[in-house]
Amino acid sequence: MRMTVIGSGYLGATHAACMAELGHEVVGVDTDPAKVEALSAGRAPFFEPDLEPLLRKHTETGRLRFTTSLAEAARGAAVHFVCVGTPQQPGRPAADTSAVEAVVEELAPLLAPGAVVVGKSTVPVGLAAALRRTVLAGGAEGADLAWNPEFLREGYAVEDTLRPDRIVVGADRPETVEVVRAVYADAVSRGTPFLTVGLETAELVKVAANSFLATKISFINAMAEFCEATGADVVDLAHAVGYDDRIGHRFLKAGLGFGGGCLPKDIRAFQARASELGLGRSVGFLGEVDEINTRRREKTVDLAHEILGGRVSGRRVAVLGAAFKPDSDDVRDSPALDVADQLYLRGAEVTVYDPEARETARRHSPRLSYADSLAAAVEAADLVLLLTEWAEFVAMDPAAVGDRVAHRAILDARNVLDPRAWQEAGWTYRGLGRG
Repeated sequence: MRMTVIGSGYLGATHAACMAELGHEVVGVDTDPAKVEALSAGRAPFFEPDLEPLLRKHTETGRLRFTTSLAEAARGAAVHFVCVGTPQQPGRPAADTSAVEAVVEELAPLLAPGAVVVGKSTVPVGLAAALRRTVLAGGAEGADLAWNPEFLREGYAVEDTLRPDRIVVGADRPETVEVVRAVYADAVSRGTPFLTVGLETAELVKVAANSFLATKISFINAMAEFCEATGADVVDLAHAVGYDDRIGHRFLKAGLGFGGGCLPKDIRAFQARASELGLGRSVGFLGEVDEINTRRREKTVDLAHEILGGRVSGRRVAVLGAAFKPDSDDVRDSPALDVADQLYLRGAEVTVYDPEARETARRHSPRLSYADSLAAAVEAADLVLLLTEWAEFVAMDPAAVGDRVAHRAILDARNVLDPRAWQEAGWTYRGLGRG
């Protein structure tokens, strides 16, 4: 099937490469010429495991190409995936949907008869219906719009696209649903659940799922606050609670909290849209979810201050991790980088090391110092902070790291290290919610 994928960020570039892998003829569209040039050469402008091999494979065969011209890309295409960003508006919690609206406005008069526009961007409920009216007004006979929310996890985006756990399609016409079903025929043939819903439900699925996950994370972090006050251990608590199969262990992991380009802005945009609809009280708890998440960052900074004996200024602090999660170079709303910045503002000499996010972090926080290796980051450190749970950090040898630091003190803000092993190696070990 001939298709376009409009937007070449984390979602769009991955979706384009994976659609080519599924056998479709794909043209990716982006307004950034430098990004288009990199993608055309098979280079991803960000780190995502397994993505670059797919880009190289399909740009070399010609099944996948990129352009800045939407008019050129749209010519003869049967399906158009809209994958542009909907960031949080500056100074407001609501989502900025201007890019999505602009794309559909430009695309509508370019559609071929029977073409389907498929929205994947996360948008506030109600927008898809308005965008569908724009598509229908474009004049192409039989053209329509569907909504197909994405459920990608950064670090696993390729796997999640090629082998999704479910496919949700919101559409008003059965024939539109069948076009989208044909796009995902490979996954459907392997038994992936294919759910057909209304446009409004499709819009809500992503924000509802992210709100639930954020709530679960903040719940266990609220329990961490109780553990810190009472001497209980939140890791043991979560382990015991998670055996209830109604709850489960996934996302029940206390630590520094969530970040990135989805969960924080999605729960804020959900609250903003609820308020517009007069339903603010229905999701009012999400405000506390967000607040708990923010408090974990403040707690980490305060605990670092305590470990350093109440004097941060001039002390050398090694920060391990800058990305908001491992296997990504995304530093949007990163808890790790936020903590590093706060310690810098308190006067600490902060050195950050991240296996993949050094350059994105440097662009975001140029005032911090950055190391090219774990060994260089911890050299002569008074305190080591583990803030992103990269495998390299989880596997650290406490004795080897101890030979490089000035003081054997570590704050494990992700609760991924073995406290006993580090304590036996002479370290002062602290974790969040561990008494």
